[in-house]
Amino acid sequence: MILKIRMIRIQKLFIYMFLLVIANSYSQELNLPVFTQYLAENNFVVSPAYAGIGDNLKVRANGLTQWVGIKDAPQNQSVYADFRIADRSGVGVSLYNDSNGLTIQKGAKFSFAHHLILDYYAKMYLSFGISYNLNSFRIDVDKFENNSQNPVTNIPTDDRAITNNNFDVSALYRFKGFFMSFNANNILGKGKDFDETIRALKDEPNLLLNYQIYSGYTFRGPKKSGLEYEPSIYYQLFSSDSRSSTDINFKFRKFNRKEDYYWAGISYRFLNDQFFKPLNIGPMVGFKKSIFYLGYAYQITTNNLSGFNSGTHMVTIGLDFLRGISNCPCTQSPVH
Repeated sequence: MILKIRMIRIQKLFIYMFLLVIANSYSQELNLPVFTQYLAENNFVVSPAYAGIGDNLKVRANGLTQWVGIKDAPQNQSVYADFRIADRSGVGVSLYNDSNGLTIQKGAKFSFAHHLILDYYAKMYLSFGISYNLNSFRIDVDKFENNSQNPVTNIPTDDRAITNNNFDVSALYRFKGFFMSFNANNILGKGKDFDETIRALKDEPNLLLNYQIYSGYTFRGPKKSGLEYEPSIYYQLFSSDSRSSTDINFKFRKFNRKEDYYWAGISYRFLNDQFFKPLNIGPMVGFKKSIFYLGYAYQITTNNLSGFNSGTHMVTIGLDFLRGISNCPCTQSPVH
């Protein structure tokens, strides 16, 4: 019995320290967390250059629970909305709340995009986007535990909170079914106030800058089949320590005559120096009926925590309304 109690304490200590390390390594970089939200018919998640592309005001709300079964595991809630304000321009907004162990982030992005026609008959378009980011980061020092059984050093004793203002810039190229976007996120540094706040807990990199590339191709099925197939890849590189990851995705859509559809897919995420050791892998499904959209994604944890949790779950609810097809093909819906 005593041995069992000690094992439980050791497991709790391991999980606590693991979450603390993850919180220090990732959450403090003040980035909107990207899981697979962008695959839920919402490319605006990864690039402000997508703002205004489509025939509707598009709203997507995401709720994500990571590592279900582990206490204080990461939680994320976010809302995205974008719409066209002219034939060739669009705006968007992103709001999110992210908790990861003892760290809490809240943020907002306000985006603008402009779209150009490179070749009307070849359906070749180029878009540019910019976002203003407002991020708030806080360490919940009230929940730090320090006793003889679970010693933790260098614990701050006062409130640790900071706000960061930043910008993202992006470009998007489209040619028929092909698309590729490039983003530079958080192009400004952290600033002196941020460093003084965060370094009290642990040394942190000075750079927030990270790069993202998202590319794929939409293949149409046989005429009148209503089928579309879309392989894609998402790459992210952090300037702070040069770590990078890649998502390899595949999904298909099936439309009916009313342009309602359902879709299914799968995503495989890995660190680029560990291709055969995926961070997670999982299926996704969803459908759109009239103006309503619903999607679900499940990610299987494949690291050492797999025995302590049942995976990651994400639900997306959306609305597409205020339909108004643009006179410019560069902002018309790329789907179907």
